Amino acid sequence: MNPELIATVRRFNRTVTQRVGALDDQYMSRDRPLAQARLLWEIGPDGAEVAALRARLGLDSGYLSRLLRTLEGDGLVRVGPADPAGGDGRVRVATLTAAGRSEWAELDERSDDLARSILDPLSDRRRERLVAAMAEVERLLVGSMVVVEPCPPADPRARASVRAYAREIAQRFDDGFDPALSKPVRDEELVPPAGVFLLATLNGEPVGCGAVKLHAGAPAEIKRVWVSDGVRGLGVGRRLLDRLERYAAERGWTAVRLDTNRNLTEAIAMYRAAGYREIAPYNDEPYAHHWFEKRLTP
Repeated sequence: MNPELIATVRRFNRTVTQRVGALDDQYMSRDRPLAQARLLWEIGPDGAEVAALRARLGLDSGYLSRLLRTLEGDGLVRVGPADPAGGDGRVRVATLTAAGRSEWAELDERSDDLARSILDPLSDRRRERLVAAMAEVERLLVGSMVVVEPCPPADPRARASVRAYAREIAQRFDDGFDPALSKPVRDEELVPPAGVFLLATLNGEPVGCGAVKLHAGAPAEIKRVWVSDGVRGLGVGRRLLDRLERYAAERGWTAVRLDTNRNLTEAIAMYRAAGYREIAPYNDEPYAHHWFEKRLTP
């Protein structure tokens, strides 16, 4: 990677941490550093499950526990079972005390003040440029936070992704979508060595998926490529496609193919841009209108 790109990112990180006060032990002139203030904010007036906080903030269990104990010791937070009446005691929830809600409201107001202090010195045109640039940086950073990795197709997160995929195509296909009429994709076809199922997650939550079946004596076949609306346009679909192609190529396959519906215009554009060429139908999938193939370099 270009060293200048690395240097620019590092310089940006230094500027931002200094400007927002991340280095201050008393963030926004309160009695706690940024990490504690951010955790308090994420808990919020409605409370939050500890596991969800860990995933959302990308914290390991030990560090999160220490932060929560500090906030508990300050009388701002309570941590206990989600169902004190006898539910699953492993599910723990953090909630704000009355003092915690007051502190949360103060942080909310001071956060607005900090944002104003960043914008006030600038002209209207430069404010608009800065805010637009921030929005773009945020989207790109979110894209870089998406994790793509193999996942058993029976995993609940994989199941949820496939259900989301089915709901979306049912809304977009001309006559809806009935899984019973489509050519089946069985779990055993999506586990090594027969194939693989890839899951894309953001803060631990599924935001995309894709699979490839490795047919003996025939091209590999890509199935169930889906990306949620929340991360669409961030290159997640292309990442999934690239990873699936690489998986097949590394195992000796020299071609990969897929079928798709004419209403999935974004997917068709992505396949064409990725080097797929349209071919004659290779299956009798009732929902397919286009069939594509791409040559791979093992």
